[in-house]
Amino acid sequence: MALSLKSAKAAPVTSGLLALNLLIWLGQISPLGYLFTNQLFFAPLFAPFEPWRMLTAGFVHDWSGPLHILFNSYAIWIFGRVLEPMLGPVRFLALYLTSIIGGSVAVMWLSDPSIPVVGASGALFGLMGAYFVVIRVGGGNATQIFTLIAINFGLGFFVSGISWEGHLGGLITGLAIAGIYSQTRQASQRVQQIFGVFLAWGVLYGLTMLKISSWF
Repeated sequence: MALSLKSAKAAPVTSGLLALNLLIWLGQISPLGYLFTNQLFFAPLFAPFEPWRMLTAGFVHDWSGPLHILFNSYAIWIFGRVLEPMLGPVRFLALYLTSIIGGSVAVMWLSDPSIPVVGASGALFGLMGAYFVVIRVGGGNATQIFTLIAINFGLGFFVSGISWEGHLGGLITGLAIAGIYSQTRQASQRVQQIFGVFLAWGVLYGLTMLKISSWF
């Protein structure tokens, strides 16, 4: 228990995000569950009118059973408790949330616009992508994390109900944000780092608006 508490203190944002996911899931399986799921899931056709769903979808999960949220939560905890102390809470939160948006943008471009998606998998793949960058920049052996990413990404093509599009978008976004962080590690580069993250958001916004414009 002491180790768990220590890990939670070292990764407060990760712990808070997981707690929020759990609270929302408990709301989903409650008698008023439709108020949570229906208001928070994302389908690309909602983007022009309810764009916040591109983010909120990362906090709702499959309400028919606990496996979806349990798997995502465990994996996010594993990577979050390593990455958050390294990046700091603000940078980690930016990575997490931007990866969710990146996953939603990929869903807009690559999947049926009428099919809804839920889950924190885009954020998870963003964290895995960031961890890959951290290992590579540090000169470590990234074979294991590369294999893990490949296996989990490949499952999306063989297991029904998994959005490989969201996984791909989250992964690319996580790689991009971590790449920005790795190139602007010095305190004197803080402005460049912030500009880089805003530039990534600008690209995601531009891709979103470009796709929306193609529907009208």
